[in-house]
Amino acid sequence: MWKQPWGYAEGWVICAGLLTTGFGLQLITGPVQAGLFQYPVNVAGGLMFLLVLCIGFVVSRKITVVQWFFGLTASITSLSALLSVVLVMGFVGPGIERITVSWPFILLFLYFLFVLGFVTLKRIVSFRWRDVPFMLNHVGLFITLLAAILGNGDLRRLRMTVPLENPEWRASDEKNEMIELPLAIELRSFTIDEYPPKLMLIDNTTGKALPEKQPENILVEEIPLAGNLQGWKVEVTRSLPMAACVMGQDTINFVEFHSEGATTALYVKARNELTGRQKEGWVSCGSYIFPYISLQLDDAVSMVMPEREPRRFASDVMVYTKDKQTKEARIEVNKPLSIAGWKIYQLSYDETKGKWSRMSVFELVRDPWLPIVYTGILMMIAGAIGYIFRFYHRDVDLVGEAALAHDGRDSSMVFFLLAGGGRDHLCPLAV
Repeated sequence: MWKQPWGYAEGWVICAGLLTTGFGLQLITGPVQAGLFQYPVNVAGGLMFLLVLCIGFVVSRKITVVQWFFGLTASITSLSALLSVVLVMGFVGPGIERITVSWPFILLFLYFLFVLGFVTLKRIVSFRWRDVPFMLNHVGLFITLLAAILGNGDLRRLRMTVPLENPEWRASDEKNEMIELPLAIELRSFTIDEYPPKLMLIDNTTGKALPEKQPENILVEEIPLAGNLQGWKVEVTRSLPMAACVMGQDTINFVEFHSEGATTALYVKARNELTGRQKEGWVSCGSYIFPYISLQLDDAVSMVMPEREPRRFASDVMVYTKDKQTKEARIEVNKPLSIAGWKIYQLSYDETKGKWSRMSVFELVRDPWLPIVYTGILMMIAGAIGYIFRFYHRDVDLVGEAALAHDGRDSSMVFFLLAGGGRDHLCPLAV
């Protein structure tokens, strides 16, 4: 080992050494603190990395050892080691977010980035037009990876709880520390669209839905409705989507109630097909004001309505920025609002009050390096398209040459051309 030219053995040893060093640093110092590498430290670090890369490339002409990092062996071993660490730590570790701040990942990532940079610079120096797709792919990948790791310290992910009609400009980070932001959010209204109510049976003893392994339910989309649950013939004769519970000494009744805190109520008739037992009454999922109401069918089972599931929830907001911008918008799940470099996502609401929630929870994300990452991705896409056109025209040229050879009845040349060669790659026996 360690005799020129280096091979795979030396490549694996280098990766193993970096991995061992990384685990040692992880045990001694803990994970890398991304917050320490915020602007301008990350920019200075990135410029230093590029400077070292360029110096290494220049001196490689005189130092044979450095030239090994331009080769296929270094590329394969560095990439394989990095992917192996990500896969292993992803399966047994705490998740990808923690992996990216671990020392083993950082060291192997930087090593792979050095190798990628050397390979890219080598191809740029010996530029040929046919290498444009290659350079777009590699330069794009280099930019994407470098910007992603440098921008990790500037990434802000905050949570803001906004009460109704009360502007809020403070948000909390992952440590629950309050941070004042250069923007404020005012919640104008909050709405939820719910799925239709459901009916199901539960065990009176355990409270579990029946059957236990695969609970059955009836979706009440229209009235009247008939169905079957576990041998009970069920008929829904009345539905009140906005109702209030009126409880007497021995009776429970529901009336229409178009106000805050209203619940959903269904009047149900049930008949056991085996015993003939009949039962009827109101069933309701309840709300933060009115109680949950079930209908006991017999000693063993009761009919219930689980809480209605939200199909869509959204917040109508007005956003104010420090530079006196204002923007009115509706924020929904997977439909964020972009303003002043921030993306505002609908995250949650007051689940105890459901559709009557008077607050909304937003996630605010700021990643100033994202445009650079997107630039790298677009370059890789352009490179992939370039490869497609290049191979397409190459195949067309080969087919054309094969057709000419066939017209001249040169069957050996046809074989070699269609096998992927060209006139410059023909075996002497084929001429």
